[in-house]
Amino acid sequence: MSGETVDGVVTAAVLVIGDEILSGRTKDVNIGFIAEYCTAIGIDLREARIVPDVEAEIVAAVNGLRARYDHVFTTGGIGPTHDDITADCVARAFGVPLLLDPRAVALLEAHYPPGGLNEARLRMARIPEGATLIENAVSAAPGFTIGNVHVMAGVPKIMQAMFDVVTGRIPTGRKMLSRTVHAPVGESRIAAGLAAIQADFPDLSLGSYPKMADGRFSTDLVIRGRDAARLDAAEAAVAAMVAAVVGAAS
Repeated sequence: MSGETVDGVVTAAVLVIGDEILSGRTKDVNIGFIAEYCTAIGIDLREARIVPDVEAEIVAAVNGLRARYDHVFTTGGIGPTHDDITADCVARAFGVPLLLDPRAVALLEAHYPPGGLNEARLRMARIPEGATLIENAVSAAPGFTIGNVHVMAGVPKIMQAMFDVVTGRIPTGRKMLSRTVHAPVGESRIAAGLAAIQADFPDLSLGSYPKMADGRFSTDLVIRGRDAARLDAAEAAVAAMVAAVVGAAS
């Protein structure tokens, strides 16, 4: 099913691993990238979770998310230092040994100069038994896929290169479409009308997003769904409702 589109919904979660994210020392940008990418290719990102470098919490999160969603994308914790424990934890979650993978070793040997593959760097060649490697075009050290869990680096440039590889291998679903109607009034003015339209279109998602500029409130009304005809009908209904509210106030 490599890279194919299926007639249905494909779900995913992101698991960000690292004390540095939770402490604020490092600002995460991977969640936003993955969310935008998934929307563009037809994967519904349903959850994003951040956990510290604590084995029990990583294992519990991996097992909980992989049971709930079609795919789990993890970032962080596969580097050469002692506190990079993601590979260990994912192996434990799947109940398989973590082995020095000859494929990963070969990639690292080709990347570093002779004698440059030291003990610390060899940690990056430890892969759970049965996993598929995720190629790393930036710095050679691979990620891996085991089951429906895709383990990638935390460094954004490297993660993005790995994510390109992963999404080329997995099936995607029908793309989520959206329409936006701008309302030059605050949320409270259109809340009742929007709720009534939502009741008429239970298969769609209608959301309101308030803004303020130059002391004036306005609202963007966003309609999301997979059926273009239904979106068109809902958009027309929302636009008519907004026009009626604005007209009544003038």
